[in-house]
Amino acid sequence: MSGAGPQTASRLAETLKPGVSRRELWAWAMYDFANSGYTTVVLTTVFSAYFVGVVASGRDWATLAFTCALSLSYLVVMLTMPAIGARADATARRRRFLFISTAGCVVGTAFLALAGPNDIAIGLVALALSNYCYCVGESLIAAFLPEIAREEALGRVSGWGWSFGYFGGMLTLGLSLAIATRGEAAGLPAEAYVPWVMLLTAGIFALAAIPSFLFLRERSPATHREREGIWRRLANAWRDTRENFPDFRMLLLCGAFYQAGIAVVVALAAVYATEAMGFTMAQTMMLVFTVNIAAAAGAFAFGHFQDHTGHKRALAITLVGWIFMVLVAWAATQAWVFWVAATLAGLCMGTSQSAGRAMCGALAPPRRLAEFFSLWTFAIQLAAVVGPLCYGLVTWVSGGNHRLALLFTGSFFVLGLLVLTRVDFPRGMRARQQAGQALGPAGQENLR
Repeated sequence: MSGAGPQTASRLAETLKPGVSRRELWAWAMYDFANSGYTTVVLTTVFSAYFVGVVASGRDWATLAFTCALSLSYLVVMLTMPAIGARADATARRRRFLFISTAGCVVGTAFLALAGPNDIAIGLVALALSNYCYCVGESLIAAFLPEIAREEALGRVSGWGWSFGYFGGMLTLGLSLAIATRGEAAGLPAEAYVPWVMLLTAGIFALAAIPSFLFLRERSPATHREREGIWRRLANAWRDTRENFPDFRMLLLCGAFYQAGIAVVVALAAVYATEAMGFTMAQTMMLVFTVNIAAAAGAFAFGHFQDHTGHKRALAITLVGWIFMVLVAWAATQAWVFWVAATLAGLCMGTSQSAGRAMCGALAPPRRLAEFFSLWTFAIQLAAVVGPLCYGLVTWVSGGNHRLALLFTGSFFVLGLLVLTRVDFPRGMRARQQAGQALGPAGQENLR
């Protein structure tokens, strides 16, 4: 073993909580690697365009139907995730719930392969199912972060996961691009090769997620809290943030705003590239590939910066970056300017996603991690409903003006930045520590 080995082990020991091995860290990050292919291929690049152009045969309402299916799935996540998170905390079986949601997303993605021309119902149902399960899994895997990383290293560990995840998205997208290129070269229609892309995406998700189920450990003891209905659980959790965790509450509002802007970029980047910039499908796929590279680099590097400079300041910097990106993209009339904007979007996406998750982990009370990360998921899904629908509404009212819709999207990042100024991070940390003290030794162990 080289001399760098002990140094690496020492750095990891300073980053991970006692008892957390490098293998477990890798297993946790592998889930980000596994599920990134779904968002990259299904939501952002391939299936969105395939559904509108082939499955729905270019009907006028095709884009609306696609966004409505996504919005419906996000709405169901909003209504059910707090109860799922509370149940996972009550039974200390987050890994079991994670497995069920992963299996649902893999099966739903595989069913997308059955959607051919005019198979609109199949496409919409499979899309809604797969996206719902993806969102549930994303929330559950995030709740493991505070159990793995030390408090002072949440940013860098979250960044490692996000950056590793973007490489998973690039792997799936690269293989999908190879399939599409060969299909087009052979003169095949999209319905002949896109189903294989969907099966490939499902297969990579299933295989890459296996380490998470083999090596991740459940550390938080079961809360054994009384079961409550969905609405009561949601209302009680939200009320608890107002009374005991006001800064976590403000973080939720901040996240709801800026994640609305991110949701537009994720769901409608390909639409904007083709409609406003005239990009071909191959150019769009390369554009998304570039975004993923920038996002991976941003998430990895910014995580270390975040731990050094502080969670709040780091998130504020990345929101300013988003605002600047929107202005560049809005003003772009030449392809190279839009490529610059896309690179900025990738950097901002990796940093803001990582920063938000780390900040949530730093403020969430111990032994209620899944429940509070479910509130974070609720805020994100609310944003995912509102953001794309607002974009679609602006384009409809303005007669298809995608540039105006993008400029309107920038207001979400401005609002998020304004709300962030009201988050008192030290006070939020004190509230979390007091919650740990109230729980006794078990809670204190989770704080270390």
